[in-house]
Amino acid sequence: MMIRFPNLGVELGYVGRSVRIFGFEITFGGMLLALGMLAGLAFIVLEAKRRNENQDAYVGMMITAVIFGLIGARLFYVGFSWDLYKDNILEIFNIRNGGMAFYGGLLGGMLGAAIYCGIRRLSFMKMADTACMGLVVAQIIGRWGDFFNRESFGEYTNSVLAMQLPLSSVRSSQVSAAMRENLVTVNGVSFVQVHPAFFYESAWCLVLFLLLLVWKRRKSFQGEIFLRYLTGYGLGRFLLEWIRTDKLVMPGTGISVSMVISVILFVLCGIMGMVRRTMAKKRAKVKKRRREEDYEAEEKAAREAEGHDSLEADDLLSETHTKENPENPDAEAAKEAGQTDPVPSGSAEESGNEPEA
Repeated sequence: MMIRFPNLGVELGYVGRSVRIFGFEITFGGMLLALGMLAGLAFIVLEAKRRNENQDAYVGMMITAVIFGLIGARLFYVGFSWDLYKDNILEIFNIRNGGMAFYGGLLGGMLGAAIYCGIRRLSFMKMADTACMGLVVAQIIGRWGDFFNRESFGEYTNSVLAMQLPLSSVRSSQVSAAMRENLVTVNGVSFVQVHPAFFYESAWCLVLFLLLLVWKRRKSFQGEIFLRYLTGYGLGRFLLEWIRTDKLVMPGTGISVSMVISVILFVLCGIMGMVRRTMAKKRAKVKKRRREEDYEAEEKAAREAEGHDSLEADDLLSETHTKENPENPDAEAAKEAGQTDPVPSGSAEESGNEPEA
């Protein structure tokens, strides 16, 4: 039950696998997995509330995704470990002994969520942008269940973070030749010294979560955050598969199934994300240019209308002056010229005659 980190000077004398509550044995790994899912669901609901989206729709989608995900995770593991179950079919339903594969759960969950969105006529990619961030939260917490289960560790190492596990507490199928050659004996107990791969993955998911928080503020199309998650997780998982010893391999080969899926996710989702982002930027530029053209056209029309109204006003003013002086336009002209008292024709001065006494 001891776990040691010799290069950090940390020694945990007792790390249990489970606890009994009301007579039921509950593993710490299972509790952390449940805690991770609840934390992830809480994040999704709060994010949906912040964005004024339907929170009930997200809850329904996640419940469906979890059910399909659990089935997919088990079937994926059983399918690539068939030799362990072919002689005892009923053991397939015994999940208390472990045997779940994350990529199977991811693919199953995606299928369940897509079916739910299709039935409810909701946008899967839009909801996946928020749901994937809740999934990362669940991974950050849930991966620590492997610490208590003594699972998902890597090859032998003498690095700063090297972890020592009692040889008797781990599955023999996960102990490599390098581990056996470098066994460490402490107080008569043999330890394997390995990479804490579960910690690496939890830390990678934490970094990915922080990046997703930044990227979602600059999202340019629906589904971008989801594609970035798949790309980022695929890259991290590919690197981790190099050191893990509990790999599921393709039948007849020594190729890790998770490594192949990771490469596909990294390449395919990465390319899709870049292409769609480029197209979204081009569409945004076109819309911006059209808005500017429409604005300029409206401004031009407004200026022309203003000039037309000004001309009409001048014509109306001219007509008004003409109507006010219809019989003597010369008098009006004289008035404008400053001749306020014109001399009438036929006066005495004009005829040259003296006025009568």
